[in-house]
Amino acid sequence: CVRRIQQQHNNTPTYFIFTFFHHSILQLNKVTMKILSILLAMVASASAFVPAQTAPRAVTTANMAAGEGTYIDEERRFVMNLILLGSAGVTVGGLAVPYILFFVPPGTGGGSGGVSAKDALGNDIIAKDYLESKPALDRSLAQGLKGDATYLIVKEDKTLESYGLNAVCTHLGCVVPWSAAQNKFMCPCHGSQYAPTGAVVRGPAPLPLALAHCDVGDDGKITFSPWTEDDFRTGGKGWWN
Repeated sequence: CVRRIQQQHNNTPTYFIFTFFHHSILQLNKVTMKILSILLAMVASASAFVPAQTAPRAVTTANMAAGEGTYIDEERRFVMNLILLGSAGVTVGGLAVPYILFFVPPGTGGGSGGVSAKDALGNDIIAKDYLESKPALDRSLAQGLKGDATYLIVKEDKTLESYGLNAVCTHLGCVVPWSAAQNKFMCPCHGSQYAPTGAVVRGPAPLPLALAHCDVGDDGKITFSPWTEDDFRTGGKGWWN
């Protein structure tokens, strides 16, 4: 149609008027399309920020499910709390018990009855053989009550003392060696010192070495038995009883 008009009215006023309106309509269509494109883009952008309509239903459904399963959740929570507390208790107890026992002397020198003194190899000690092999005023270790290291004391007349001394330090449980040169027991751990009778000479040990009766049986074996009498060094009851 446009071509036909151009052929009939070429270079006429009618042609120029028609061409003007034709270009105007084309420009108007382009502007309109741009405006529509902008409006559509704005609508699309706005719709992206609108919350989904299905969210309240999902929340409501979840709340209903939680309300129906409240008892099950509480039971599970209770079981989980028990497991947590039990695990924490076992952990704390496992750490606390050894820590507390560290400050308790491991040996008390007590026992329910007499036991034979044994040497380092676990053999019973025969008094005659032992005295022949030891000098006067000797203090050597043997296995005593409850398996504690216990000193056998040889007197000046080459006879056994009537008591033995538990070698466990009353401070923190170290085995206290005898120093013949110093004529006293000297703990290498923290410097505690004891007299030849086991009485405290220097701290930090708070108590004397525990006592045990030392006797020779009818079979010639040396035996240890609990000391239940008063401590002759302090005049009071023995702390190990």
